[in-house]
Amino acid sequence: MQHILVAMTGASGAIYGLRLVEELLASKCRVTLLSSRSGRQVLAHETGLDWQGSVEQRLDKMRKHFQCGEQLTHYAEDDMFAPPASGSAAPTAMVVMPCSMGMAGRLASGTSDDLIERAADVTLKEGRSLLLVPRETPLSIIHLENLLRLARAGARIVPAMPAFYQQPQSMADLVDFVVGKVLDGLGMKHELYRRWGG
Repeated sequence: MQHILVAMTGASGAIYGLRLVEELLASKCRVTLLSSRSGRQVLAHETGLDWQGSVEQRLDKMRKHFQCGEQLTHYAEDDMFAPPASGSAAPTAMVVMPCSMGMAGRLASGTSDDLIERAADVTLKEGRSLLLVPRETPLSIIHLENLLRLARAGARIVPAMPAFYQQPQSMADLVDFVVGKVLDGLGMKHELYRRWGG
């Protein structure tokens, strides 16, 4: 069973992270879902989901939302003793979706001040897959340089840019295209969008 860590940070596009977790759970992956404080605020604003409260309360709300059990785990962002903080317990891969430009800047500098940052740092140092899904426009030169630095360090940058060649009929189709691109980056099979020429 693959273990994928998904981190939702404070950029618009919480629906992308939710949809990714749905697909990972449906694919029988073990999922660790982390969220920054600003990520939870954006989630509440964009989707109405209230994932505030203690770690235990948040985990309960997450499991109820995704209708799952122990397949999904969650830790506080300041819990540096959580398994994802150690290279010996590193997940198979990590996805930051959505990835705020503030988070990208902190990851590029290697600060590791919280669990999301530390888990990303561990993922890179262990040579595992780190996918970042920025959802920001326009991008400043600072944003671009941070993303370039992360790409050079081994991260895969998958901007939340849906395509239209598959003739999407709904917002869900647009979301599924981006989530499908992330699953492609994880090497996972899916049928979320019609491939070119397919």
